[in-house]
Amino acid sequence: MTDQTKEILRRAASFCAYQERTQREVRERLKEWEVDGDEAEEMIAWLIEQNYLNEERFAKTFAGSKFRVKHWGRHKIRQHLKQRGITGYNLEQGMKEIEQDDYRQTLVDLLDKKKRSLQGESPLVLKQKLVRYAISKGYESELVWAVLGESNDH
Repeated sequence: MTDQTKEILRRAASFCAYQERTQREVRERLKEWEVDGDEAEEMIAWLIEQNYLNEERFAKTFAGSKFRVKHWGRHKIRQHLKQRGITGYNLEQGMKEIEQDDYRQTLVDLLDKKKRSLQGESPLVLKQKLVRYAISKGYESELVWAVLGESNDH
């Protein structure tokens, strides 16, 4: 292994240690450092062996934090994971980080907060705006309508 290869591996390890990364992100960074093909794949394999790179861990961290911090819904989280090259088993493991009870309660809280910011709207316009808002955050339309229906019952 050349000194240049060792230096690139060290930089790649630092890149992965700083925050969770996907293989796609590492591949893109290696390409910026003019490493591609078999050499890049060998480096990625080494990063996986050394546990610097773990897409399941990335998916869990990403899904959990986007839900807890940004209050994103499952659709938006799933879409962003797919855009980052996370699919199949790793994607499903990430989605399991979101508890159903917490998910529903977060949507209820999100809609209540938004409703308070929209005072003075007619009931129909208010409901339309709440639905659009929740769907734009990535929540399922069926769940949004169910939660809004429950809030009208009270």
